[in-house]
Amino acid sequence: PSAAVPHLQNDSWGKQYSHALFKAMSHMLCIGYGQQAPEGMTDVWLTMLSMIVGATCYAMFIGHATALIQSLDSSRRQYQEKYKQVEQYMSFHKLPGDTRQRIHEYYEHRYQGKMFDEENILGELSEPLKEEIINFNCRNLVANMPLFANADPNFVTAMLTKLRFEVFQPGDFIIREGTVGKKMYFIQHGVVSILTKGNKETKLSDGSYFGEICLLTRGRRTASVRADTYCRLYSLAVDNFNEVLEEYPMMRRAFETVAMDRLDRIGEE
Repeated sequence: PSAAVPHLQNDSWGKQYSHALFKAMSHMLCIGYGQQAPEGMTDVWLTMLSMIVGATCYAMFIGHATALIQSLDSSRRQYQEKYKQVEQYMSFHKLPGDTRQRIHEYYEHRYQGKMFDEENILGELSEPLKEEIINFNCRNLVANMPLFANADPNFVTAMLTKLRFEVFQPGDFIIREGTVGKKMYFIQHGVVSILTKGNKETKLSDGSYFGEICLLTRGRRTASVRADTYCRLYSLAVDNFNEVLEEYPMMRRAFETVAMDRLDRIGEE
């Protein structure tokens, strides 16, 4: 630096070091030759070397910083990437605006801005850990449902591990009368209406269940069920339903008792 800034020859080592550091940083961070153009071949080659090192370090810094920011909330980024695909899908098929809005609202309520590969995560855990997580996630459902509150804990755990989470929007028909029933549903949160031939509505809300009649009778749906609000439900497939109840015949009788009562009420209308 003495050739470029002659007065530094007589300055303290601190000032000399500071100026040299500034010159090196200007090469490395600004990716140029800095304040003064290099003089002489040695200076040229040293400047080029520092520029190459600076460019490499700068690229590594940007890469690590980007990876760090993305990793801070990877589930939200995964949701955003997924929803971009959904938007492109809707645009490609030229779906009408009201349908697009309903799909957007569904994604917002179903995933709440975050997306996890829950099935894969739970599949990697041991059975005790998996059961503990599922019991914790479904604690409100168990607390609000008399069927579960008074049942054998082993039955509750066996049932919960086979449930699948589903979301329905207001006006959705969860079940249609006359169709073949393949699922029953437990209401975690929301209100549904059971619609019978007599146009009489019966409301069910948190802690209730429905759809078990045709799983027991192996017949067709005896009534329609419509979501009145956003409904967060857990569904149970017929094969899993029968598998669990084979191990717990007393619980089958509990389901049958409720089902007979509902069938009687439908028959009276």
